[in-house]
Amino acid sequence: MTDIYGLTLKKLADKLTELGEKPSRADIIFPAVYGELARSFDGLPLKQETLCTLAENFSFGGPECIEKLVSETADKYLFRLSDGNTIESVLMKHEFGYNVCVSTQVGCNMGCRFCASGRLKKVRDLTVSEMVGQLIHIRRDIGTRLGGISVMGIGEPLENLANVLDFIDIAQYPKGFDIGIKHITLSTCGLVPGIYKLADSSAPVNLAVSLHAPDDALRRTIMPSANKYALNDIIAAARYYSEKNNRRVTFEYVMLDGVNDSDECAARLAELISGLNCYVNIIRYNPTDGSPFSCSPHERIMSFYDILKKHGIGVTMRRELGASVNAACGQLRAASLGG
Repeated sequence: MTDIYGLTLKKLADKLTELGEKPSRADIIFPAVYGELARSFDGLPLKQETLCTLAENFSFGGPECIEKLVSETADKYLFRLSDGNTIESVLMKHEFGYNVCVSTQVGCNMGCRFCASGRLKKVRDLTVSEMVGQLIHIRRDIGTRLGGISVMGIGEPLENLANVLDFIDIAQYPKGFDIGIKHITLSTCGLVPGIYKLADSSAPVNLAVSLHAPDDALRRTIMPSANKYALNDIIAAARYYSEKNNRRVTFEYVMLDGVNDSDECAARLAELISGLNCYVNIIRYNPTDGSPFSCSPHERIMSFYDILKKHGIGVTMRRELGASVNAACGQLRAASLGG
């Protein structure tokens, strides 16, 4: 059977055509599945023969939630997939609404030394259904609409780009999740070819690039992906993305005490991204078990912030969410695996 959550509107219409049904019936099915969160095709305004065809050919899949941790600012969900693997999602509670951080892979091969999920190697890419299923479960759980999506959970999204693009297509559907493209952010370690492919796709989401260092030498010590993609190439790809899609690029920068938080690092970072339509999102490091790093002191973070501002760089400081529920990427999954 075909998992209904794995099909975009167009792919569902094509599948209906294959089954001898009118493709226009996708316009009835999709609002029921993603707007009303139907668990079956019962009650749809379709002929009984069509309902039988749907029931025989489509299933309602998605991951199973096996643990949920709750805090005032963030809830974390641990999901078990049909093959027994686990992934996690985070519901971030903002004053302006709810945002879900979605995983795109089981494990991650990027190996960032400060990241819990990077210490658990990639097993496989997630299917479209497994990504959509995270949203389905969380929206049912909270009983209200989602305001945005951050594609920055476990995994490198640009390694699973085809499935991620279908996921985004479904998330945007106006009569379903209805999450506008400007409220969807995709984060990457800086996979240069993937940034160009995303730029040329039909999904001009907000792009966030994990820099975490102002030069290649330092970046290679904390991010193995830096051995393949140089900062100058990443910046060029980010510039192309910004200009092609008229989007302001975010550069993420996690503050690691005594590693990348000096005034000199701030000045070099400002020089690196000068003239680009961008801003820097400073992230207070959320320590993970077994990590050799700790968060920079507040005074050091504010000095870094001030230097960027003095160089004319836009800066934001990410609000710390979910430390009490191990909301840093990969922490809950690692704990469940004994990592």
